[in-house]
This record gives sequence, structure tokens and C-alpha cells, in this order.
Amino acid sequence: LGLGYANLGCLVMSLALPYDSDQARAMAESISAIMTGTAYTVSAEMASIKGAFEEFGKNADAMLKVISMHRQYAYDIPEVHCPDYMRNAAKDAWDAAFDAGSKVGFRNAQATVLAPTGTIGFMMDCDTTGIEPDIALVKYKLLAGGGMLKLVNKTVPMALERLGYSAEDIKSICNYIDKNETIEGAEKLNPDHLPVFDCAFKPRSGKRCIHYMAHLKMMAAVQPFISGAISKTINMPKESTTEEIATAYMEGWKLGLKAVAIYRDGSKKLQPVSTKKHEEAKSKAVSEVPSQARPFRHRLPDTRQSITHKFSVAGHEGYLTVGLYEDGQPGELFITMAKEGSTVGGLMNVIGTCTSMALQYGVPLITLVDKFRHARFEPSGMTSSRDIPFAKSIIDYIFCWLGCQFIPGYAERNTPDRSSAPRTNKNTTTARQLVEKTKDLAEKIAEAKAGTKIKSKRKDEESSSAKQVAKQPSVSPIGKFAGMASRIGALVGPAVAKTAGPLQSEGEVLQQFNAQFEHFQDDAPACDICGAITVRNGSCYKCFNCGNSMGCS
Repeated sequence: LGLGYANLGCLVMSLALPYDSDQARAMAESISAIMTGTAYTVSAEMASIKGAFEEFGKNADAMLKVISMHRQYAYDIPEVHCPDYMRNAAKDAWDAAFDAGSKVGFRNAQATVLAPTGTIGFMMDCDTTGIEPDIALVKYKLLAGGGMLKLVNKTVPMALERLGYSAEDIKSICNYIDKNETIEGAEKLNPDHLPVFDCAFKPRSGKRCIHYMAHLKMMAAVQPFISGAISKTINMPKESTTEEIATAYMEGWKLGLKAVAIYRDGSKKLQPVSTKKHEEAKSKAVSEVPSQARPFRHRLPDTRQSITHKFSVAGHEGYLTVGLYEDGQPGELFITMAKEGSTVGGLMNVIGTCTSMALQYGVPLITLVDKFRHARFEPSGMTSSRDIPFAKSIIDYIFCWLGCQFIPGYAERNTPDRSSAPRTNKNTTTARQLVEKTKDLAEKIAEAKAGTKIKSKRKDEESSSAKQVAKQPSVSPIGKFAGMASRIGALVGPAVAKTAGPLQSEGEVLQQFNAQFEHFQDDAPACDICGAITVRNGSCYKCFNCGNSMGCS
């Protein structure tokens, strides 16, 4: 069903025949005709004992017509290019096949193909595969398990001997090939003999190669004597144009080929067999393509410190275990729910694995915390932690706890202050302090305009001074922010800003207001009435645009 042969390229080279020659094609024709004709003769002998193939009776006339066409092509092998003994053997093989098949039929509908033999050819010690010419006299093959194999054509000495070279000249030419990886330029070689040693690809330091039409002509010579198709590559140089490739396909169709496979040299980053060493090809590729940074995974040591934290969100208990690097930074997260095997437990395991991989590949913890904080889904509700009394989901609790535990200043900004004295920071200005400073600024500007001094304390004249500022038309624009500051005075939160004394510019005041509102809106959803972004109001949210409350406020 799949008889074939290999090493045809080296056979014609050993006979001192160029691959692109009528003599080489006639030799391939006769070999293929003898092989397939003999195969069908034996198939007829098998049919005389076992019977013909199942559908032969319905297709007997068509089958014998095909065999007759094969026989006619055997008679058409050119006498001038093929030895008589080969041509006569081919005709005899097809005569016998036709006579036997006409009597008893054939056991096989198909007998021969030409396989690529790319792997089994090495086991058979072949220099070439199938009906291919040699890819190069010196070539390099990448191995599947890694590594590289240097392959040197062993047929060159036989061809040189047939061409009449002396043993000394043959040795000199072979040494030149080993050194230069091409036969072109060898001192002892007759230039007229170069076509005998032409290969599919140009050698690294040479210029000659077989034209792609020679591949098509060789296939066309063999195809009339093959039952199936021919697995062969039409090797084309790197400089081939799309028009030349289209021409190759069209010529293959005109020649009656059943299959055509075109390969342009260098079209793949790495090819199994090439004329260059793998290191050379790799270095060239690196020089042409800029290198890209690859992620690096910083694994934790086998023995490391860890922290375990028990939590409960709306009655769902679980444990967090955080593995630490030597510097105390988190590198892995394990989430264990109280009820193993549940859907929630499985999802938490996945979240823990993803978080661990992200941390080990260098994703900052603050990025993960900002991304997963305030994720809202069930279960949600009260927790067992005094620092995080309410969680919108288990994910919200986990990443809030990670931020409080490992990010400096995160706990102060995101957890209730339960100490007896308020937390203070010389670089921190609260909303109430901002209101007081704004009122003091308005009073001093009004005092400068009136040319008088305020003798009484600010606490006794707070209401009167506020009215005076409101009536003063020439007051600095900073005074108009006092009203805005009073409106947000109830919303107390950290507004970090560096103060330059009691007097601040309008831009600094605006910057503090913006920072305050950004803190209020970092987790706010859109209003379900008007679509504006809401602000946090206690544990709920309210809309400054339409006044809608999205909770208990």
C-alpha cells in the first residue's frame, strides 16, 4: 500500500549525473516503473489466492485502464537517456502486471507512494530522503531532544572517483569541503563538474543551487509510475517572489502532479535541517529582533516565616496564611475556608494561587489591594475583626487585611480610630483643621482691609467675623472656599498635604479638597438614579448631584 524508496539524490550523484539533467530523470523513471510494476504483479499473484480487493468487480475496467496507462508511460521512457537494461526491465514489469491483472484482478488498489523518509532515512544510512536532492554537502540538523548534528555527504568521493579524479585529488577536495562547507572554489575540481554537486540550498559560502523547476521536473518524471502522491519539497531561495511561487504551483498542475509543497528558505525561524549552525542562526535572529524582557519568578525559600489570621464574614469562617520573604514582605497566600469542598472554598483556593503567582512575579501588593478592595458580592456583612468591622465580600476583607498588615499607613487610612486620643501627624490636615485655617485666613484679610486689629479672641467673635467676611466684597477668592469646607467638614478623613504656614494659596486649598474627595470616591459606585459617581457617607453612599441615598443615610 505504501512501497517507496529513498536516497535517489545520492544515487544520481554517485553516477556523476546532475540532479537537474535528463539522464537523472530517466533513471528515476525506470526505477519507479520497475518498483510499481513489480508490486502490481505480486498483487495479482495474491489475488489469485486470496481474491481481488472488495470493489474490484465494479471497477475492473477502470482499474485495467489505469494499469494500461502506466504501461504506456513505461514504453515512453526516452531511449537516449536511459540504459536499455533499465528501460526493458520497466516494460517487462508492466507487461506482467497487466497480463496477470486482466486474468485474476489485483489484491491492492494502490501499491506505491514516495514518502519523505525524513527520520527513517537516518536509520537506513541515507544521505538524501525520498527523491530529494541533498540539501547541502554539509548541513546541520536540530535534534528533538536538544542539540545539533553535523551531517556530511558521504557520496562526494564516489562521484569524484567516477569522474576520474585521483585519490590525492579526492582527498584534497574533501578537505576543502570540510573546511569551507562547499565544493565551490576547490582548487582540484573541474568547474564543468560543479552541476553534479549542486544541492537544494545555496551553501553558506557558495552561490550555486538547484533551480526550483528541476524539482518539479523530477516529480513529473516519476509521477506516472506512482499509485499515490509524492511527498517532496519544492525548495525555493529566500529571494523568491510571490509571482515565482505562483508559477511553481501552476507548473505543478500543468505537469500532472498530485501534490506540491513549497518551502522558501528561511521562512521559519528554526528549520529541522539548515546550512548554518544553530548558534549562528540564533545569534542572527537576536541581532535582527530586539530582545524583550521576560518575567522572572522570585520564589520563596523552602523554609520561611508565615502569618496565619482567622476571619469570619457574615458567619463564614476561614483562615489566611501568608508566607513571607526574608525581608518580611508577602510572597504567597493560602485561603482556607471552614467548609472544605464547597464552591466558595474552591474559588478561594484559586484566588490564593493567583495572588501568590502575582506577588512572586513582582506585582506590587498595593496594586492588588486597590484592584480587589470593595468587591461587592455575597457573603458580606459584619466580621469578627475590630479593625475591619464590615466587609462587602470575603475578597474585600482579605485584601483589606493584607493592606493593613503589610502596606505602611494603609491601616491608619482605612480602619476606625479606637484610641482615646486622636491620631495626629504634623504633615496631616483634617477637614475640621482646614475649615479653621480658612476662617482665620478670611479674618486676617478683613483686618488688613479695615486697618484695625481684632482685640478680642476668635471664639468670642466667631459669628460676627464670619458675617463681616461674607459682606466684604474685596476679600481674596480664598474666602469663598470656607463655605465649601464647612459643607465637607462633617466628612472627616485624612487629607495629606504639606502646609507652608497659616496662609495657603488658592491652589493648595483646592489640592486638599480634591485629595479629600478622591478618598471619598475611591470605591464609590454610580448613582442608580442619575448615574453620577457617588461619595461614601458612613457605610453607605450618597449622590451630590441629585441627593439620592444608596443605603441607610
